Amino acid sequence: MDLSPGETVLFEGHPSWRSILGFYVIGLVLAAVVVAVAHFAGARTLLVVLLALATAALILLVGLLKRIGTSYKVTDRRLWIRRGILSRAVQETRLDRVQNVNTRQSLGQRLLRVGTVDFDTAAADDYDFSFRGVADPGRITRVVDRALGS
Repeated sequence: MDLSPGETVLFEGHPSWRSILGFYVIGLVLAAVVVAVAHFAGARTLLVVLLALATAALILLVGLLKRIGTSYKVTDRRLWIRRGILSRAVQETRLDRVQNVNTRQSLGQRLLRVGTVDFDTAAADDYDFSFRGVADPGRITRVVDRALGS
């Protein structure tokens, strides 16, 4: 993100590692199924162990790339989201276009202390501008409120 002269970054972060625990759990369950199928198909023990380790490593790598491939920034003038590592998608909007800031947390997210911050902007209704899986979504709301002078 290129900052304009005099623009200050107020928040910079990624989705919390806790927000992708569900991905890891589902991935490890699928890995266990693959290992069980290989075992019952008569694969050698060493092959089953290597398959388990390779699958677990792949799941951890994909989760890490998913997390670090998403960046969020709040400046005193703009909100900014960047997604992707090889291919990129960037969303940004000016703070003066933000009409409402809402947070959402399911029960599981509350237990993990993560949530989603939704920004209603002056754009079309189908325009989705959200910081997903962030730790302490209330803090981001407070940062944006201060930047807006509320």
